[in-house]
Amino acid sequence: MPDFTSSLYLGLHHASHTLRPWPALTQGRPAALQEFEEAQAVAQALATLAGREAGALVPSTFQLFWDVLGVLSREQPIEIFMDAATYPIARWGATYWAGRGVPLRVFRRHDAEHLAALMRRPGRGRPVVLADAVNPAGAAQPPLHAYSHLVQQQGGWLLLDDTQGLGLFGRDPCARSPYGLGGGGSLLKLALEGDHLLAGSSLAKAFGVPVAVLVGPAALLRRFERLSAARQHMSPPSMAVVRAAEHALRVNRLAGNALRDALLERVRRLRRGLAHRGLATHGGDFPMQTLRLPHGFDVGHLYRQLMKDDVATVMHRRAGRAWALSLVLNARHSASDVDTAVHRITAALQPIGRDIRAASQSAPRRARAGATEEQP
Repeated sequence: MPDFTSSLYLGLHHASHTLRPWPALTQGRPAALQEFEEAQAVAQALATLAGREAGALVPSTFQLFWDVLGVLSREQPIEIFMDAATYPIARWGATYWAGRGVPLRVFRRHDAEHLAALMRRPGRGRPVVLADAVNPAGAAQPPLHAYSHLVQQQGGWLLLDDTQGLGLFGRDPCARSPYGLGGGGSLLKLALEGDHLLAGSSLAKAFGVPVAVLVGPAALLRRFERLSAARQHMSPPSMAVVRAAEHALRVNRLAGNALRDALLERVRRLRRGLAHRGLATHGGDFPMQTLRLPHGFDVGHLYRQLMKDDVATVMHRRAGRAWALSLVLNARHSASDVDTAVHRITAALQPIGRDIRAASQSAPRRARAGATEEQP
């Protein structure tokens, strides 16, 4: 069965026999007391990959965003400005601190003008702008250059969730290689620089490792390590995930660009195959491809039909609204997997082909009208 439900974009699985052995899974001590040297080396390697000065490993992105916002608020008051499109995990961290009295203002989805208007109002602390670095579900992307400029003007921080970008995007993107080179993430892809930039990312997508990393300026990372509540009270990442992160970095160094090229070919093969049949998707060249379907279409029926035809897809709500159907591609998918999906999607939609083609042709015009300068 072709399975299009996994977000392991580079197809990395880290079987135990591919990892270096470890003498102990954990040491029974919080990270503030003792941390594996290998974990520190991996964190620094990830920071270097992302073009940042320093990094720190954290067991999960929930802990990361909860913790870093707490650290930023410890030595001086902060005010959080959150993009309404922010993914729930980072949002949970912000709402926790809002409940503890930290001012939280939510600005409209990807709307830098609304953010600027909110930031002009009298504030009660150093601004921290919280946003996703990548919108995987559509053409419109958060205007990170505009966010960065506003933050620099106000002397604040831009805190990004780059889980979707780390391992996939990198430096010097172009038409032939839209993902860029190296896999260092969205900051490199967009050539964003400055000591006001912080990125928190899970490695569980492209790199296939259930651990998170915070990267940014060295002074802030030293402060994070000193004041982090999670490092004082929680176990650090286990040696198993540290070894898996080492393996992911090694594979990325040796074959990452080739894997990203293979992934891009599969994404474009899917789009071409559907286009030849009058169908289209949202997502550009991103591995998550969402079918463009008519308003009110019975997505559940299509999902069940494809499952019956041995094609596994993802049924989800788009921005909390209508149901949508997506295929998530990775570098392990074969050309045959993609062609099978195209054939069976086409067959399932055959009875209403005219309505589907009309939706596919009108959607690009709507997407262009709402798109910002930065594409996925």
